[in-house]
Amino acid sequence: MVESDVGAISDLENLSYMFPWGAGIFRDCLRVGYTCRIVESPDGLGGYGIMSMGAGEAHILNICVRADLRGQNVGRRLMTWLLDEARRAGQSWVFLEVRPSNRPALLLYESLGFAQVGLRRGYYQAVGGREDAIVYRLDLDAWAAARERAANGVRPAR
Repeated sequence: MVESDVGAISDLENLSYMFPWGAGIFRDCLRVGYTCRIVESPDGLGGYGIMSMGAGEAHILNICVRADLRGQNVGRRLMTWLLDEARRAGQSWVFLEVRPSNRPALLLYESLGFAQVGLRRGYYQAVGGREDAIVYRLDLDAWAAARERAANGVRPAR
């Protein structure tokens, strides 16, 4: 992600969320050096992800995939890239918040191994008030080990 991407990112953000981030927030993320990546598709911006890192942990701040690309594993690939990047940078844990109403995101995060560790009451702006955020955490070493086992055809014991 570079400064010249911010216009397209803001457009996608506005199409995807009822309470979108402003362009200034994306510029600030670039300015402070967060991990900011875009997904390019043949017809333009396909999505983006933003992650902060420090003190042994990473935080997924925003991830978005264009509506016509959802359900095609674009979000999974983007999340996997972010998780790999956090692990390469020496982080042990990854955290994120998600709306309980965002069922597709909940399913994705849980399928990647994220586990709920908390709840932030009234965290998100919502129509008619506020919506809670579920706080998820992922142990990157356990995640990498599970990926290794899966790559080698080893299934978890039941």
